[in-house]
Amino acid sequence: MKYYSTNRKSSPVSLREAVIKGLAPDGGLYMPERIVRLPDEFYRHIHRLSFQDIALTVAQAFFGEDIDAQALETIVRDTLTFDCPVRPLHDHLYTLELFHGPTLAFKDVGARFMARLIRHFVTTDSQTIQVLVATSGDTGSAVANGFLGVDGVQVKVLYPRGKVSTIQESQFTTLGRNITAIEVDGTFDDCQSLVKQAFIDAELNERLHLTSANSINVARFLPQAFYYFYAYAQMKLMGREDQLVVCVPSGNFGNLCAALFAREMGLPIKRFIAANNANDVFFKYLQTGTYHPKPSIPTIANAMDVGNPSNFARILDLYGESYEKISALISGSRFTDDEIRTAIRTCYERTSYILDPHGACGYQALCQQLQTGEHGLFCETAHPAKFKETVDALLPTPVPIPERLSRFLQGQKQTLRIENDFAQFKALLL
Repeated sequence: MKYYSTNRKSSPVSLREAVIKGLAPDGGLYMPERIVRLPDEFYRHIHRLSFQDIALTVAQAFFGEDIDAQALETIVRDTLTFDCPVRPLHDHLYTLELFHGPTLAFKDVGARFMARLIRHFVTTDSQTIQVLVATSGDTGSAVANGFLGVDGVQVKVLYPRGKVSTIQESQFTTLGRNITAIEVDGTFDDCQSLVKQAFIDAELNERLHLTSANSINVARFLPQAFYYFYAYAQMKLMGREDQLVVCVPSGNFGNLCAALFAREMGLPIKRFIAANNANDVFFKYLQTGTYHPKPSIPTIANAMDVGNPSNFARILDLYGESYEKISALISGSRFTDDEIRTAIRTCYERTSYILDPHGACGYQALCQQLQTGEHGLFCETAHPAKFKETVDALLPTPVPIPERLSRFLQGQKQTLRIENDFAQFKALLL
């Protein structure tokens, strides 16, 4: 299968080239030339399949033309060594827990799959690949741990200084080996801009083998569709799959994009809600039909602190830039920090379930927008202990820190610090 650029000013490429390059030469994001619709039979019996078997069927539809069946099965099964369970909360509300992977965040699925796919592609390549990733929190830890110790791969994690939680920071700054953490005096959008500039810099691309591990890379966001199919299977087992509404806490919009792709493959989702924090450019687009990126605003739901979400380009492309189609399928919500805190407190008082700040946006959005007869499913994207200071202040008892997180906190921080300056970043890479 070929992959084309959303800017449509460069030639289509193979999967290998799309994954290794990350970003198209014209600055666009790669999209598969077609989306395979899965047969009705698959959906009729999906609740009888394991997570890995469901994911393998989806992966074959995405990547089966380019990767042999045995290699793809190995990649999928090595990626999904943990569960993504659906939990009932109250009324017709359910949560999809995506924090059971190695770094306790939803990005473990896409990052682990991408690491294994790149390793598959570079086994015969003698040149070291430089993976560049900008993070507002969980992406950095998921990517760093996914690539840790992989031969032939060096990872550079750029993050905004002072704008990620202590636990999040410890998960990618204490690893060493082939992982380099870079503190940028700026915002996540500044970090993302530095990465994008690197991909279109002629000298860097001539001298280095660059790729991205953000959701701009097709190997990062497409595998995130796996857990939406698995969530539907679990809802079907409970007899709650009809009139399914999926709410996705949204930052760079890779997670919502994966859900939209799943629906285009035939997954029976009625509609979507994009839950935003104060960084509400997509929410305003849904209200007005105009898109105006703006500088990001720091919030307690920091993984959503994105003022110019890259994957908006994919959403536009997927629906032919039709505002009518997009707004008919996706509604939006926006929450302040105080409203997020209230949602965490209210959910705990009602159910004893502890939300993280991002999941709290999804929970509150469904509480406000779910209609009679619908079943609502929201993504709980990270373990609440990763935001311990915020969550502990709202609950009667502190959130226990899982052992996996405790081990990161015991490590020694190793970082490089740069200004928000591309020349300085380029010199560091060279």
